[in-house]
Formats: sequence, structure tokens, C-alpha cells
Amino acid sequence: MNRFSRILVELALEEDLSSIGDLTSRNFVDASHRSIGRIISREDSIISGHDVAACVCSAVDPDLQYKITIPDGGRAAKGDLVSEIRGLTRSVLTAERTVLNFMQRLSGVATVAHHYADLIAHTNAILLDTRKTTPGWRFLEKEAVAHGGATNHRMGLYDAIMVKDNHLVANPSPIDLGERVAEIKAKTPDLKIEVEADRLDQLEAFLKIPGIDVVLLDNMSNDDLATAVSMKAGANSSIKLEASGGVNLTTVEGIAETGVDYISVGALTHSVRSIDLGLDLISA
Repeated sequence: MNRFSRILVELALEEDLSSIGDLTSRNFVDASHRSIGRIISREDSIISGHDVAACVCSAVDPDLQYKITIPDGGRAAKGDLVSEIRGLTRSVLTAERTVLNFMQRLSGVATVAHHYADLIAHTNAILLDTRKTTPGWRFLEKEAVAHGGATNHRMGLYDAIMVKDNHLVANPSPIDLGERVAEIKAKTPDLKIEVEADRLDQLEAFLKIPGIDVVLLDNMSNDDLATAVSMKAGANSSIKLEASGGVNLTTVEGIAETGVDYISVGALTHSVRSIDLGLDLISA
């Protein structure tokens, strides 16, 4: 658990409990009663979120025990037991909604990532996420993407360079891209540099620039993507090609079959439906 995720847990519990606490459980549940909260998947899913769920339980009551049945990345069928929360009933009920909120969202991300990854498993293309994440949730959502079988792109603006059109037009005078890439690589040779192309003539120019690691092929047709793969092979270039834009569950297979190295999909995180998980309470 990184510090962003711990802060999220603190904020989520403060949002739910304020400084008052769980008034319903305090007034309607015996203080000594103990229970097992059984988290059940109400639909087929890929599970994610156990670490943050355990963190919630510990924050609510250090004596709560969180027991995993289906691990992160594991398949759950409708009706399967995913995990259990054991301890004082008041504490189990106080933790319930926050645990489910995190796990439902993250399992939704993992499940969608799995659907995409499964569709292109017969190709060599690698499925990537993007920075189109819920603010504050990035580490959790990217972890969920990995649990679903996809791969993380850069974490943020700080760990890789991606040069888009907006970066270039924002300068009063044209940048010599090759010169700037060479300068960066001389100082930080391991820093990944990616540049965006929305036309094949741009790709042709980029293939001649040493130091570029990846070219992002933005919103190109499958025919153009296939042509781009041929151009790369003809140039004997080690540059990787990443397709982006217009990628959904209907189109991703055809894009992968063009031979691109990567496919980045914002929908893995920005438009995901939460998985239906529920907590059934039984006396311990």
C-alpha cells in the first residue's frame, strides 16, 4: 500500500464516519457480538482490491481479520466467496461499505482489462493502460489493470516522456526533435521517450531519429497501422509502435492483428462499471 492509497482509505472513512462514528451499529448491535462478513461476487468477475480492503479493516478496528478466498487477479463466478471479515459485528458493519466501494470499483477495472487482454491473447500486442484514471486512485487502478492481465503504461508525467502535438506547437520557434532527444538521452539514457504521430509521414521522420523508444500512432485506421508496421520493418528500426484512439472491445482484436507492439486503452480505467459484490453477515 502506497501513501496515496492510505490517504484514500483515511478520507473514505472520514467521509463515512465523520467524527461521530457508526450511529446505527452503536445503537442497534450488541457491543460484544461477533460475526463473519462474507464478501460474495454477485456476477462473474476478476477480483482486485484485497490490500486496500484489508487496510480499511485495520483502520476501522485493528482486531478485525481479513481472510482472502479468491486472490487478486483470480476469477470469481456468480455466488463465489471472495473474502471474509471476522471480528466484532459493529466493526464488520462499519467497514462493510468502504471495503465494498473499493473492491467493486477495482474488480470492475480488473474485469474489463481481462476482457480486452483475452481478445488479443493470440497476438503479440501488449495491452496498456493510460493516465485517464480517477484522481487519487491511480496506483490502485493501475494495480487492478495488472490483476486483469494488462500492462501499466507510465505512472505519471514524472517517469517517462511523451511528446504530443501540443508540446511542439507551444514553442515560439520549432524544436529540433532529434537534437532534443539526443540531449535527453545523453543525460538520462534509461528515460523512455515516446512521440505521437497521427500521419505516416511523421512516422517516417521519427523512424530516422535515434533515441526514440516508442511512436504513438494516434487514431490511425487499421490499414495505416499495418502500413506503419511494414515501414518500421523496412527501416530495421527498434522503435516500438503503440496504437491509440478508437479502441474498444469491438475494435481491439483487429488493431492487435495489424502487428503493432502496444495498444493503449483509456477505457480500462475511465469508463468502468463497478462489479456487484455484496457482504452477507453470519454469526461467528
